[in-house]
Amino acid sequence: MERAEDAGVYKLTDELAIIQTLDFFTPIVDDPYSFGQIAVANALSDVYAMGGKPLTAMNIVCFPIRTMNISVLKQILAGGIAKIHESGTSLVGGHSVEDAELKYGLSVTGIIHPTKVVLNTGARPGDRLILTKPLGTGIIGTALKGDLADQKIVEQATRSMASLNRKAAELMQETNLNACTDITGFGLLGHLCEMIEGTDSGITIYAEAVPTFPGIKELVEMGLLPGGLHRNREFRKNMVEINNVVPRYLADILFDPQTSGGLLISLPEQNSRELLKRMHEEGIGEAAIIGEVTASPKGKITVS
Repeated sequence: MERAEDAGVYKLTDELAIIQTLDFFTPIVDDPYSFGQIAVANALSDVYAMGGKPLTAMNIVCFPIRTMNISVLKQILAGGIAKIHESGTSLVGGHSVEDAELKYGLSVTGIIHPTKVVLNTGARPGDRLILTKPLGTGIIGTALKGDLADQKIVEQATRSMASLNRKAAELMQETNLNACTDITGFGLLGHLCEMIEGTDSGITIYAEAVPTFPGIKELVEMGLLPGGLHRNREFRKNMVEINNVVPRYLADILFDPQTSGGLLISLPEQNSRELLKRMHEEGIGEAAIIGEVTASPKGKITVS
């Protein structure tokens, strides 16, 4: 609890620790089955970010039974269990309550060797930063709510959010890395700030190298920005310096709150190219090296 880690870790023995996390939220896509898949992928991601293997999961359900057909819940749970099975996790129960607003997610327990826990701190000067999924899901979700999102970009974002970070986590554990987190509600820059806050390191981000969804630029320029994006920018403005050459739309995307985003991995430069190559070979095609950890300015992120 000392740092804003992605999940809690409890050491059971010298050989075994458990990882515990939970996450649930309201629908961010219209299709109930896809929503179930996304909610599960999002909840499992915190275990993957810490290098662990999810073992068991429990459903968390809030459902407006008086105003919504139960078939909607059945589709959500079907999507969820399909993704749970894909991850090799066992569903062992859950809890549901009647609520005016639909919500779904999981409580997840995973395992890891105590010496192999990956924290979101520990990035070292000279490290390169790999991001495994494109940014922009918060903006796309806002456009979807306003019925202003093109179906193609919605489908791309849905596939990305529903994809597990399992393979990326397995690959990163095969190399020497220093830190990892997953990109969710605080946006890319917010989670980067957590990586170096209170440390003697800084970070430089190559804005044009950051993967984003095709068509996202137009949505940003239409002003379809979620409230969380503005809050993320305001909260971290003292730690972030964005060069004037960076397009405004791209600067906005870097603060965009993500749902079921990719892993952000900090590792030595000599290992980064090989890991990126392996990820591309294994189908994680949008993974990219997006920046580096620097010795100065300390505690600051520069976007150029």
